[in-house]
Amino acid sequence: MAHQLTHRTTAEFPAEQVYAVMVDPDYLKARLERLGGPGAALLSHHVDANGARYELRHGVDANVVPPMVRSLVSGDLVIERVETLVPTGSGRYDGTVSVRIPGTPASADGALRLADVDGGSEFVVDASVTVKVPLIGGRIESMVAEQIEGLLAQETAFTIDWLRQRG
Repeated sequence: MAHQLTHRTTAEFPAEQVYAVMVDPDYLKARLERLGGPGAALLSHHVDANGARYELRHGVDANVVPPMVRSLVSGDLVIERVETLVPTGSGRYDGTVSVRIPGTPASADGALRLADVDGGSEFVVDASVTVKVPLIGGRIESMVAEQIEGLLAQETAFTIDWLRQRG
């Protein structure tokens, strides 16, 4: 059974400005350098008037991977993440996120929404984390969801700091 997670953040900046930063390759590379872990990289990137699609690779040092998750992989954990965002109206962007951990039965898929709200914008990630391992999969899903929540919080802080410094 999948573990559902919803991550919601607000910023004092309009959605258009947040979107421009979120899809900027220099920003993505800087964020990965700071938060991406070993082997982090921007694997592909495409932005045009119809929206954006980019693929990221994160690394997690084996020493910080929870033991139950470590039982699924040997060595560092590699996480591949594909995100899309498209303009769907004035001050609104919708998209998808897909996360894979090669060599494991773990994945996450979901929807992204960035929209103007009073005083700025709101970014929402609704995702479903799945780990297909009999008996312990649910516990691992909860751990993976916690790690995703933590990463999203760090990325949000990085993004807001980026916007404030360059806004």
